[in-house]
Amino acid sequence: MNHKTQVPIPVIRRLSHYLQYVRMQIEQGQEWISSLELAEALEVTSSTVRQDLSWLDISGTAKRGYKIEDLESSILTLIGRDQGSNVVIVGAGNLGRALAQHEEFSRQGFNICGLFDSSRRVIGRKVGKLIVQSIDELPRAVREKNVEIGVIAVPAKAAQTVADELVSAGVQGVLNMSCVHVRTPNGVSLVEARMFSSLSLLSYAIKARKGSGSEKGG
Repeated sequence: MNHKTQVPIPVIRRLSHYLQYVRMQIEQGQEWISSLELAEALEVTSSTVRQDLSWLDISGTAKRGYKIEDLESSILTLIGRDQGSNVVIVGAGNLGRALAQHEEFSRQGFNICGLFDSSRRVIGRKVGKLIVQSIDELPRAVREKNVEIGVIAVPAKAAQTVADELVSAGVQGVLNMSCVHVRTPNGVSLVEARMFSSLSLLSYAIKARKGSGSEKGG
C-alpha cells in the first residue's frame, strides 16, 4: 500500500470507475479480476491500474489477479464509502425530485434522507419516500441525521445562498448541480457537477470530428 497521506484526485476518479465495473462483475458471479481486465474495460493502461491499486491495502495473486469482493471492499474503504453517507438535497424542482427518487444513490451507499425547498407551493408534498421540508428545517435535519453531504439543485440565482445555508447547517461536503460556480469556506469540500460544460465538450468533440472528416474527404 502507498502510504502517502493525500491520494491524487485523478486516482480517486479512476478508483470510482473501477468500483462500478467491479460491482457489475460481482453481480455476474465473477470471483477474480486482473489489472489487465480493468485496464481494457476502462481504457487505461495496465500500469496505470497497478499504480492506482497500489494505494489500496490489498495484494494481487499471480495469474489470478485480485479477489473481486476484497478489491471492492478496499476501494470503498479508501474513498470513504465503506460506512455510507447521509445526503440532503436542496431544491424540489424537476432536478431535485429526480435525484431524490434515483435508486442508484442507495445502491452506491448514499442515503438521501431529506429534500428541502423554500417555496410554500412544494413544502409538504411527497416525493418518493420523502416529504419536502422547509429550508428552515435544514440545520436540525443535518444535526439529527448526521448529514455529511448537501446537494444544490436550485436555479443559478439561488445557488450561492443555498451553499451558504448548507455550510451553516454543518455539512462537510457540497455537490453543486447548478450551472454557476459557488464558494465554500476551507473545511467544506466542494464538487461542481457541470452538466452543460460536459455537453459543450461533447458538442465540440462531435464538431471537430466532422471537421476532420471533411478535410480528409476534400
